[in-house]
Amino acid sequence: MAISLTIDLNDRDLEHFNKAMEAARAATAGQSAQQIVDAATGLLTEAQKVHVPDFIKERLLRLDDMIAMVRDVGWALPEADCQRVLSVLVYFADPKDVIPDSVPVLGFLDDALMIELAVRELKHELDAYDDFCDYRQHEAQRRSQDPATVGHADWLASRRDELIDRMHVRRERDFGTGYGSSSGYASKQGSYTRGWRPGIFKFG
Repeated sequence: MAISLTIDLNDRDLEHFNKAMEAARAATAGQSAQQIVDAATGLLTEAQKVHVPDFIKERLLRLDDMIAMVRDVGWALPEADCQRVLSVLVYFADPKDVIPDSVPVLGFLDDALMIELAVRELKHELDAYDDFCDYRQHEAQRRSQDPATVGHADWLASRRDELIDRMHVRRERDFGTGYGSSSGYASKQGSYTRGWRPGIFKFG
């Protein structure tokens, strides 16, 4: 029997997570981009060793997407945008998170909540990246190529630039409006087929 739960976070609750993020940024100060990515990747690796509920898996999959955005040579985020993503990933690089990940079932609950907030913060980045991965998947198949090997293919450049420009415009338009109304993944569950990306987390 499945049970549906709704969690409402008020301003005081959000402030708690904002403080946790600031503490993580202080704790990881001086770490390189690679160290931050490696630590966040380590969280996904550990999560696949234990049982976690599906609603947490769905959010861990989005964390994998955030890491892929930084690692994907074809997407090649501009430095300022890359730093924006890394500034969110630092929370997952801090070993002193709210609930120790070793706690059965609940160990990744705080990570899932933080991912939910991060997905809303990076909504336009993730939307653009999803569209890019879908385009790369479709075009690679049409050209009888493996999307994992196309790298900086010329036929990707114009679409990539278009999507990044769109991302900047939409982010600027929404600047200061908070987290927004979409978690960024719910509409793409079920029949949605994800385009290839250099992720490690296996959902299922």
